Amino acid sequence: MGKRIVVALGGNALGQSLPEQMAAVKQTARAIAELIAGGNEVVVSHGNGPQVGMLQKAMAQLTRSDPERYIPCPLSVCVAMSQGYIGYDLQNALREELLNRGIHKGVATVLTQVEVDPNDPAFRHPTKPIGAFHTPDEAKTLIQQWGYRMAEDAGRGWRRVVASPKPVSIVEIDTIRALVDSDHVVVACGGGGIPVFRTGGHHLKGAAAVIDKDFASEKLAELLDADCLMILTAVEKAAIHFGKPEQQWLDTISVEEARRYCGEGHFAPGSMLPKVEAAIAFAASKPGRRALITLLEKAKDGVEGRTGTVIVQP
Repeated sequence: MGKRIVVALGGNALGQSLPEQMAAVKQTARAIAELIAGGNEVVVSHGNGPQVGMLQKAMAQLTRSDPERYIPCPLSVCVAMSQGYIGYDLQNALREELLNRGIHKGVATVLTQVEVDPNDPAFRHPTKPIGAFHTPDEAKTLIQQWGYRMAEDAGRGWRRVVASPKPVSIVEIDTIRALVDSDHVVVACGGGGIPVFRTGGHHLKGAAAVIDKDFASEKLAELLDADCLMILTAVEKAAIHFGKPEQQWLDTISVEEARRYCGEGHFAPGSMLPKVEAAIAFAASKPGRRALITLLEKAKDGVEGRTGTVIVQP
């Protein structure tokens, strides 16, 4: 019997530019189609780091060229733009690959808003650099005119820094669930979702933030009652003592073991750590749920138990 799987694509699945992305999604579509051909329901989420950075830089250049006409583009809008054009490439490639295999399924991208808590401590200490590099004078102007938080970045210039809050809920979850239940392949929560928070009445206001796509994918998997959260990255398995002589690749481990390894500092912040933390959260959320970390090219083998790091709650 097939499984309901949320697949969180890593950056290597999308490339670093528009031409790279168009080439990369063809390989990505083949890996996802293998899962679908095996009878699984698949929902796809993805990152957007290079893409949203490119959009921010382009918008910043417009503002510099004509500040009277072009105001800085809100980060939430840039995330929405990136969801749209990444989803466009992904759903096109997936539709073509599925039809080539004789599989007739609808493929849809849902522009997804993800609610965050405006009181999340991350908003008091923004650390995520985004967008273009600026001179000290430009940074000062952005602080004065728009209230941006700016920080010097490794001697390369000043960049805007924003918060990375945890996801609270997914606004379009009922729409996503309805599409999945009607046998569609869905692309959702791109770039961690468009970060929003509730204000007066029913209004949702875009937040100056970036949500980690692995945590957003975990929330999506929970709310869809998925069987498996698959986090695809640049390595076949997670490891402890990574890069050292005593390096050990991890196969199937318990939630308790994974938590201990996190506490011992085995996983790099901003790299493997959020993936393992998201995997732990999903596996611990309900008995029988499994989280898998592996390579895109090994996705089918991972689902079938032949590779990858699996985290389970015994």
